[in-house]
Parts: sequence; structure tokens; C-alpha cells
Amino acid sequence: MKKWRAIDITMVALFVALMAIGANITSFLVIGGVPVTLQTFFAIMAGLLLGKRLGAVAMLCYMLIGLAGFPIFSGLSGGLRVLISPTFGFILSFIVLAFTVGWIRERNSSLPAFIISSFVGLCINYLLGTNWMFFSYKLWAQAPESFSYAIAWGWMVMPLIKDIILTAMAGIVAYRLNNAYFKKSSLKIH
Repeated sequence: MKKWRAIDITMVALFVALMAIGANITSFLVIGGVPVTLQTFFAIMAGLLLGKRLGAVAMLCYMLIGLAGFPIFSGLSGGLRVLISPTFGFILSFIVLAFTVGWIRERNSSLPAFIISSFVGLCINYLLGTNWMFFSYKLWAQAPESFSYAIAWGWMVMPLIKDIILTAMAGIVAYRLNNAYFKKSSLKIH
């Protein structure tokens, strides 16, 4: 187990703050009960720039701070009631996403690896988040009678277009940041 350095704690806190901003900067746009946010972008960036360990810790801290009641989730929400919301699966997915993206990225530092790992993270986000949303609506969120798995995925088409563009940008921006700053700093991913 590596020791925690001041830069590690600072970067975790930075990405918690970026997630809170990304959750609320565009959350007034809601499609099918899913707010359109920048969270996926920042979760991918956390994995790419911080690596699997710190990226996952940053996303775990984000989730725990929100569950503790601080209004950092979409729509300035927070607290334990979020656990049963249809969108909580997306919050959970950020932890797995950041770990997986960081794990892939730690093995290869090429631009294609950054972009491919970003899209793997996007797939994790949509698979976990959309499935949680579907089962949440079916089991406890009182979905309309006509609600189906296809409708749940249909709701995700509009955010997916935005997320595909932002995911490609995340891979490119993180690659450039890594080469310009992170490789030369004390925050090196080994």
C-alpha cells in the first residue's frame, strides 16, 4: 500500500470538486428522468490522470460526501435518499469507471490507449447506470405500466451523443495534460 502524499489528497479533493461542479453545471436539462451532466467526463479524467487507485478513491469520496448530505449530486441533491433514486447507479458506476480507466491507462500511455480506456469507461457508466435505472423504476420508483428496457435505453440516446463527444475529448485532453504536466510532476502514474 502506497503512502498518501499531500499531492494525492489534493488531487482527490480537486476531482471531488470537479464532479460536484460537473453534476450541477447543466443539470437543469433532464431527459427521461436523467439529468444531463458533465460527471462522466470528470470521472473519466480522474481515472486517466490519477490512475486506478486515486481515481477510484476520488469517486468514492464524491459518493460518500453526497450520501452524507452535502448537496453535490445533480440538482444540488444529497443525502441517503439518493440511494433509491433511479440515477444512483450512475454515481456507483463512477467508482468502477475510474478504476478501470486508470487500470487500462497505467499499462499504456499512448494516445490510442487514453481514448480506448475513455470509451471503456463510458460503456461501464452506461451499462451500470442504465440497468440500475431500469430496475429502480420497475422495482420501487413506480414506473408507468408501459415502461420497458427499450424505453430506459431510449432515454439515454440524447445524453449518449454528448458523452461520446466528451469522452473523446477527455482522452485527448488527458493525454496532453499527462505529457505536458503529470509526467514531470510528483503525481506520476506508475
